[in-house]
Parts: sequence; C-alpha cells; structure tokens
Amino acid sequence: MTDNTSRKRLGRGLAALIGDMDASVATGQADAAPNDGHVPIELVGANPNNPRRNFDTAELDELAQSIREHGVVQPVIVRPSARIEGHYEIIAGERRWRAAQRAGLTQIPVIVRSVDDKAALELAIIENVQRSDLNAVEEALGYQQLMNEHDYTQNDLAQVIAKSRSHVANTLRLLKLPPDVCALVVDGSLSAGHARTLVNAANPMEVAHRIISGNLSVRQAEQLVQKVGEEGKEQRKLPEKREKDADTRALEKALSDTTGLAVTINHRGNGGEMKIAYRDLDQLDDLCRKLNI
Repeated sequence: MTDNTSRKRLGRGLAALIGDMDASVATGQADAAPNDGHVPIELVGANPNNPRRNFDTAELDELAQSIREHGVVQPVIVRPSARIEGHYEIIAGERRWRAAQRAGLTQIPVIVRSVDDKAALELAIIENVQRSDLNAVEEALGYQQLMNEHDYTQNDLAQVIAKSRSHVANTLRLLKLPPDVCALVVDGSLSAGHARTLVNAANPMEVAHRIISGNLSVRQAEQLVQKVGEEGKEQRKLPEKREKDADTRALEKALSDTTGLAVTINHRGNGGEMKIAYRDLDQLDDLCRKLNI
C-alpha cells in the first residue's frame, strides 16, 4: 500500500479504516489475530507513542462506573507486542483500558491488528482528534511526531485528520512556546487560542498570567500582547543611564560650591558638557560678575 493510499483511507476516519482492514482480512491481504474478542486485561499494555499523555482522574472514574454497569461497549484496538510474546499493545482505546482496570475487569474486548509503528501512530492520533480527547499541546506533539518520523507535510496531516491546513499550522505553532506556558494549556488554565497570541511575546509567561487573572478574551489577549510589545520597544529606546564616577561627582560639588549654582557634568567620549542651572536673572548676573563678564 502506498503512503498516499494509506493517508486517503486514514482521512476517512477510524471506523472506515477498521472496516477496510476487516475486508482485507477476509481476502487474505492482512494479518488477523485469532484473539479478536476478549483477552485477559493483564496481557494488554499502553502504547508508549500514544499522543495522549493526560487522563483526567474524575473522567476515568465516571467511565469506570459506566463499564461496571454496561461493560466495555467499544473494543480496544491493539496489535501484537513486539517486546513480550502473547501480549498486546494498544493502538486506540487506552482510556477505555484504564477505566476497565479501575472497574475491576479481568478481560477486555479487543480487535487485534498487525500494523507497523507508523500506522499505529496515525490511528492513535486520528481516534483522539476525532473524539477531541487530546489537548492542543498533545495534538501538536502528535502532528510533529508524524512529520519528524514519517515525513508528513502539513497538507498530508490536514487530509488525514479532515481539518484545514491552517488548523494544523496554528496547532504546531504552540510548540514554539516555553514549557511552562504549554503546561497552562495542558491543565486547561489557558486555551489554545489564548496561547497562540503568546507565540511572539517577549515574556509569554508573565503575559499568560495577566490573561488568566484578567479573564481576558482572545481579542483582549491579542491587544495586551501588542501593548506589552510596544512598551518594551519604548523602554529599549530610552538611553542607558550611566553611574557617574566619584571624581566627576566631586568636581560637580566643587563647582556648585564655588558658583552657588547647580552644576552638572556629562562626559561623552573625550569631550562632554557642563550645565549650570540658575533660578532667575539675579543668579545669572551674579555668575557673570564672578566670571568677569
């Protein structure tokens, strides 16, 4: 099967692909394990490349309660483990497997498929994206992994997940943010839309906290980032104030004592300037007399 054909099929969705696989098995074009059905739950393990990294405990408890009452309605898709003979690695459905463990099940329904790492990653990403189970950072990391390991372009990804190329590009932009800001997206403190406004911010974490504390909209967040950026430019334009050395300060004091006026000396390379400030014309006349003018 060519990459192009595989991507077109994957773009139709997980259920369509499983149907294609079943048809292939019937014609002898794919390997089907005889274990389709129920297997001991201890023989099933998580996929280390699963793009989903975060599993909400409360949601798992709710799903576990449902499984106690109704069982696992949709089988977990697995493949034979390359590390342990007789064991299986999850392709799609890790949340159901985790909840089934919490529910105390000893067996779990599975569909076994013999697929390579590339297809397993594709399936995992598609299932999670279609179910909206990934946070934006996990989704971006999954896209990046497909691009790095399997030479996907952004256009390829857009076709596979049935979303626009701009969605893929905007999601990948989140990976430019520092880890502490990404963590705010993962825990739900910051939306993906808010986070994208911070990609070009000079101090994204500081601005992120201001967005959160002010409960700003995305548009307000954009305006804040622009305002902070302009303030930073103005600050950088200000001339650097250099500390005067002790000799210069001593000379200023001596001249001030002699003239009775405020004297300021500023060095500029080998030259500089000296300023004498007076309050009124009487002080100016007094200075002129002292200078014999």
